[in-house]
Amino acid sequence: MSNLLNFSTNGSSHSATKFVSNSRIFNFVVDEPPALGGTDHGANPVEYLLAGFAGCLNVVAHIVAKEQGINLKSLKINVEGDINPARLLGLSNDERAGFQSIRISLIPETEATPEALLHWLETVESRCPVRDNLANITPLEIGIKEYEAA
Repeated sequence: MSNLLNFSTNGSSHSATKFVSNSRIFNFVVDEPPALGGTDHGANPVEYLLAGFAGCLNVVAHIVAKEQGINLKSLKINVEGDINPARLLGLSNDERAGFQSIRISLIPETEATPEALLHWLETVESRCPVRDNLANITPLEIGIKEYEAA
């Protein structure tokens, strides 16, 4: 018996830059801004990655705050990262294709002490699944299946 939760998304390419995905009952558009050849119909893949990270931090931060008796009146989360596009564009293999670094600021409105907030942050970091996936190697399996006409 496994206690694993399974999450998935499936979708179709609508153009070279636009992908429409379905997760459970939700549809979302992944696209690039015009400067990268897209139509700006949605956030781009790396923006979704950052938003997913922020969303996960939000969930875990509230769970941990409740467990630790911290009253979060509000929580703002800023996430940003820098990518060198040279590898993506096939111009160079010198640097990785992904983020060089990701910077996160959690801005809680609370009356908790600095010590309590430090303990809260350490616990949130250790329990956030998206942070775990970004900070550690996760086995990936990428393959090709035969095209099935509708």
